[in-house]
Amino acid sequence: MPDVDALRLIELGAVVVGLALLARVATGSGISPIPLYLLAGLAFGEGGVAPLVTTEGFISLGSEIGLILLLFMLGLEHSARELLLTIRRSGRVALLDTALNFLPGLVAGLWLGWGVVPALFLGGVTMVTSSGMSAKILQDLGWALGSAGPLIVSILLIEDLTMAVYLPVLGALVAEGATIVGLAIAAAALLATGVLLVLAMRVDVGISRALFSRSDEALVLTILGVAILIAGLAELVEISAAVGALLVGIALSGPAAHGARQLLKPLRDVFAALFFVFIGLQVDPSTLPAALPVAFALAAVGAATKFATGWVGAGWRNMRRSEQLRAAVSLIPRGEFSLAIAGIGVAAGLVPRLATITVAYVLVLGTVGPLAARVVDARTREADAI
Repeated sequence: MPDVDALRLIELGAVVVGLALLARVATGSGISPIPLYLLAGLAFGEGGVAPLVTTEGFISLGSEIGLILLLFMLGLEHSARELLLTIRRSGRVALLDTALNFLPGLVAGLWLGWGVVPALFLGGVTMVTSSGMSAKILQDLGWALGSAGPLIVSILLIEDLTMAVYLPVLGALVAEGATIVGLAIAAAALLATGVLLVLAMRVDVGISRALFSRSDEALVLTILGVAILIAGLAELVEISAAVGALLVGIALSGPAAHGARQLLKPLRDVFAALFFVFIGLQVDPSTLPAALPVAFALAAVGAATKFATGWVGAGWRNMRRSEQLRAAVSLIPRGEFSLAIAGIGVAAGLVPRLATITVAYVLVLGTVGPLAARVVDARTREADAI
């Protein structure tokens, strides 16, 4: 009889090698690997062409670590001071971004009869641009040096701050529902988040210095351990582990954060890949056809509303037409954070269709967004050359 441990290692090794091949394909074609990871999950989950047998438990745990690291690193990228300063400077664009891109998901969720809390999750799914995909577009096409670059970065920063406020409120509503008690707890979560951000402005460097070490090994173990520990404690008091990781990431911004970013990035990428695969594993491919009409409709609206956000925001800054186009298409992709929001919702026992629709939605916009950017780049370069 085959050794179970050997089979588990062989299957896990095959999964990792498969993900490496997909990452190479994505790099060579200039697209994000996220849609490819989702397709792999669909192929190897229940109802797929070759369901995993021995490693799904490991991938489940790895995906949870991946979600924690995704949101922890999101918080780690920006100090509370930087986030609050950005929102003051770009408040008008922030309101436009939220209104145009949150409402379609919220309305769709209510129209589908999901109720208020699941609809709020779907609103977050449609609102948040993929920071990773947008940053890659800016880097690959050289747009970061143009006038559209700072605008795109400021919008992404605003969305990061919105996540810091939005997710704790959602966590409270998931725990208690849209009741008076739930709303009261959500208001308390909102207040607590605001207090944390203000405190983080005063103590982030002090905390960071206390955790800092000149040893890369000690530093990465310390920061990683703190992130997972706080996430676990948050889960213990019925707050999403991912939300706890996001907030502690913001609070830790400083010298230790600066040193740990590059050390943690490869680890985040590995576990994040498992997270995207695991989301795909949770979706039965046979349920996708029924979700496609809603997903395609939301994708069409989402592409248009993000385009409008970038176009109008660039217009307010008096940018030329080519820069307006670049700002507009850079915001279209949805990816890691849309999936993170859906993952939190599914883990909380909300409607299973949330994951199915989100996967289809990200597959569409995670592919269309980067391709549209390349088309715009070719046309704007021709126009600029005239």
